[in-house]
Amino acid sequence: MPQQLTSFLGLFVMMLLAWLLSNHKRSINWRLLLWGLALQAGLALFIFRVPAGARLFLQVNEVVVRVMDSSAEGARFVFGRLALPPGTTNANGESSLGFILAFQAFPTVIFFSALTAILYFVRLVPFLIKWFAWGFTRLLRVSGAESLCAVSSVFFGIEAVFTIKPHLKAMTRSELAVVLTLGMSTVASNVLALYVFSLREQFPHIAGHLVSASLLSAPAALIMAKLMFPETETPETLGLQVVPHYEKEENVFMAVIHGANAGLKFIAGIVALLIAVLSLVYLFDGVLGWLGHLLGLETRLSLKMLLGGLFYPLTYMLGIPPDEVGAAAQLIGEKLVLTEVVAYTDLAHAVQQGSIQSPRTIIITSYALCGFTHLASMAIFVGGIATLVPNRVKQLTQISFKCLLAATLACLMTACMAGLFATDGMLLGI
Repeated sequence: MPQQLTSFLGLFVMMLLAWLLSNHKRSINWRLLLWGLALQAGLALFIFRVPAGARLFLQVNEVVVRVMDSSAEGARFVFGRLALPPGTTNANGESSLGFILAFQAFPTVIFFSALTAILYFVRLVPFLIKWFAWGFTRLLRVSGAESLCAVSSVFFGIEAVFTIKPHLKAMTRSELAVVLTLGMSTVASNVLALYVFSLREQFPHIAGHLVSASLLSAPAALIMAKLMFPETETPETLGLQVVPHYEKEENVFMAVIHGANAGLKFIAGIVALLIAVLSLVYLFDGVLGWLGHLLGLETRLSLKMLLGGLFYPLTYMLGIPPDEVGAAAQLIGEKLVLTEVVAYTDLAHAVQQGSIQSPRTIIITSYALCGFTHLASMAIFVGGIATLVPNRVKQLTQISFKCLLAATLACLMTACMAGLFATDGMLLGI
């Protein structure tokens, strides 16, 4: 079967799985399903096949890389040679000590958080969010709050919740599911820079593709959330245009200060999460290895192996070359537990070691990994929203795991769309 045909069929396999998990299988919003699919396909066609679209995202890639290079200057001043990328030297002739995640990648999060705060202060981001959300509301016929959250998630990830804070209390169960699914299936602009840093050497155009992936995942998340949790109530903001809620800083310097501090807190959360999760997984792998030895298995069991086997059928439906499906499935599976930060780092290692070589697999896998679809983020999102609306805690916990599944399927749907339109020799390649 041609790989692009597999990707096309994969779109419907992902949607079918979401429908099978639906609470109300007869209450499907067909307009949202059809227009959402058309919107995602139109965006993918523009990005991958239209020369003007490809050139636009090449420029986006160039801008992100240049901005990241700017962020590196601050890190080098503070951390010295610890912040030097592998194979480089500084003005004093000191050589790099190798790749160190904390000193080379994490500072970009602080810089991008501050930059986003400035763009918010000058009202560029609220302006874009407002009008894109208006288009979503009119085209897909979802509530204004859902549309606003969908567009905000492309820029802010979990912080998109604050743009709809006044509406959270009165949201329907279906709307809450959309908010959770959107948050977990997209990525914030500040942490996107972290993924770019991990892959830019093996995948020079990764920034353009990750921005593309986050855009494509917004309609995919709406589709998956509404398939699993169809609307059976009447949303308060149905058909209405909702203005983004935010507290404007007094001046640009306050925006920089608060943005940088928010980035620092985000880094602290990532560090704590990585230390705890990686240590627990190492312990769990030790137990699995011991059990495998008792059973006389020749292959050492590991969590990555088990999750890779679980995701193998879905990974095959992305349209990846058959000889690389296993390696890609392990990366997609491990993200569910180890977070996308580890998965992207392991993707870079897989490309270096040759277990993943084809540009098609690299592109599709990078799209599949682009999202906060892991168990830790589920807990973070539920906890964060619960602090804003304590009266909805029970509902949030009841729907959280299915929302994680919906977000996972949304990211895989986005990867299928990339597989459908990605071709050898395209302008926006690796």
